This record gives sequence, C-alpha cells and structure tokens, in this order.
Amino acid sequence: MCLFVASLIIRRFMSKQTIDAPPDLDSKQLKQETNEVKQRQKDRLRGLGRDQLIELYRQMLLIRRFEEKSAEAYVAGKIGGFCHLYIGQEAVAVGSISAIRKDDILLTSYREHGLALAKGITPRSLMAELFGKATGCSKGKGGSMHMFQKDLGFYGGHAIVGGQIPLASGTAFATKYRGTDQVTLCYFGEAAVNQGAFHESLNMAQLWKLPCIYICENNQYGMGTSLQRAMSLSDIWKKACAYEMASEFVDGMDVLAVREATARAVERARKDYLPTLLEIRTYRFMGHSMSDPGNYRTRAEIEKYQERDPIKLFSATLLEEKIVDNKTLEEIDRKVREEVEDSLRFADESPLPDPEELYTDVYADPIEPGRK
Repeated sequence: MCLFVASLIIRRFMSKQTIDAPPDLDSKQLKQETNEVKQRQKDRLRGLGRDQLIELYRQMLLIRRFEEKSAEAYVAGKIGGFCHLYIGQEAVAVGSISAIRKDDILLTSYREHGLALAKGITPRSLMAELFGKATGCSKGKGGSMHMFQKDLGFYGGHAIVGGQIPLASGTAFATKYRGTDQVTLCYFGEAAVNQGAFHESLNMAQLWKLPCIYICENNQYGMGTSLQRAMSLSDIWKKACAYEMASEFVDGMDVLAVREATARAVERARKDYLPTLLEIRTYRFMGHSMSDPGNYRTRAEIEKYQERDPIKLFSATLLEEKIVDNKTLEEIDRKVREEVEDSLRFADESPLPDPEELYTDVYADPIEPGRK
C-alpha cells in the first residue's frame, strides 16, 4: 500500500502534470526552445567519446531511479526525518563532477543524494545511510542531510542554509597552504545567497586567491518562496562583480553545458588559484522535501520544465546522433533499476548502529563511556 502511495506522489509531479496542459502553454514555443537547446548540446558532443557520453547518461539515470526508490521507502516508513530529493537537477551533479578529479573536494547542502552518487558513494552505502543503518556512509548517524566520505573527498551535506560555504572556503585555503592543486566545489541553493556567509566567503576567496568553485544550484524556489520575491537582483552570477570574481550563468538542464562551464572554472582554480561563481539554473520537479506538495507552482510551469528534463533531453540527443539506440537505453535502465533494488535490499538487511556509536565521531579525542 505504501509503495502504491509513493508511486502516486511521484506521478503527481513527474507524469500527471503533463496531462491536460492548460491553454496558456505555448507548445510551439516550448518545442522551438527545446530544439535550440538540443542543437547546442549536439555541438558540445565533439571531443567526448561514446563510452564517456553513455556514462554521463547512466549516472543521471541512476540518480533519478535512486531518488524515486527513496521516495517509495520514505512513504513506507523506512526513512525517517527530512528527505530532500534531487529529481530534475541531475545534470548539475553529473556535469560538474565529471569535470574534476577524484581527489578534489566537495561540500554541499542537505539536497545531497545526487551529488554523493556522482562523487562515487555507492548506492548501497547511500541507501543504508538513509535507512539509518551501520553500513551507511556516515555509519547511520547522518541520514539524508549529513552524508560524508573522506576518502572520496565528499565533506558533507550540511543542513544549515549556507553553512557549508565558509567551510568550503576553508578547505580551499588548506589545499593552497599545503601546495596541492586540488580544487574545492561548493554547492548551495539560491536562498543561501542571501546569507552573509556567502558574501564574506566570496570576498575572502577573491582576496586570498582560493581555488574554490562556488556553484549555486538555482532551482528557483527557496522552500516555497520564488526567487523573484526574495532577491532584489535575481541574476546571481552578477553578484560576483562586487568582488571582481569570475562568474558564469549556466543552463543546468544541459549536462554538457554544466561540464564545460565547470571545466573552465577548474582550470582557473588549478592554474591560478582563482575562485569562480557559477549560477547553474535548474528546476526541481518534486517539492522542497517529501512533506511539501508544491502547491505554490502551477501545472503549466512544471510542464514547461519537464520538457527540458535533463535526462529526456540528453537521451534524445544521443539517439538522434546515433550514439545509442533504444535497446541500449533500455538495457542501461534495466541495470540501473537492478542496482537500486540491490541497494534497497542491502539497506533493509543491514544492522542498526551499535549503541556505543553514540560516543564516536563527536570530538577529536574519543569519548570513553563511564569516565568522569
């Protein structure tokens, strides 16, 4: 019954919105815009091999299927607390992380599942963490919003809005101090831009020449509040001008556009220790969290962005360029679904954390239970 309810929730946002489109939706204009974006994407295919392109698609699809399964598990009561899904934003994670090295560092906010998968945390470890199990990447103590894996350079999900921005500036300072050429990627939503920590960090990063790339995943809503109602200057990339920092506006529904923009920023950071602000404009198809029905948006608005679904757009490009065929896409989907189902079984069968884990990972010097 719970899985049936979950499927209805997902369908409410992902499918039903495209039925009975309102008359004010200009389908011709939508088609024209989509074709223009697709053509730009085709132009960006040059220089990328078939296997590389297929892997970009597979990673985006893995994130989508993982998040759909997470929604089902949440409704079934397997996942507790808050759960913020990444559906619709897959191109941001996959495109940007494909442009960095494994030893580069990443910090992000509470909407982190997709970024964690793209950085290399396994679906098993990720789902187990959502379930609060000992086999999770944070030993079951972090849950949806606090994932961490040091050996992969994934330095967390942070639940405090904007809290990760000064931390990322600190990691960039540390790598420069040590003389490495590592780059730090810092992801945050557009609502975090109104926090003082954002402006303080950008000022210091440019002043001290820190190899940090600040990536604003602008999904256009801070919880239920539209960007237009919350920010006097809604072109976030322009805010870098106040600090004489390099910046760029990026189409966040095009995985190759994100990859190219991030690659430019990475080169700037590695070569010259210079920061960059990227505003990557995207859209979340679900509500802010699993508890948000998203009634503050119209069906027409959601349908408009569904036409630009990054997975739908990229698969269409690959098909038209004869890089893949439908059979290949179906096989990828089959394997991805199997991988996600495996992660669900693994999480379900994994043990809960030992009570002694309450005393670990709290302070640098471990707590000894019972010691006065």
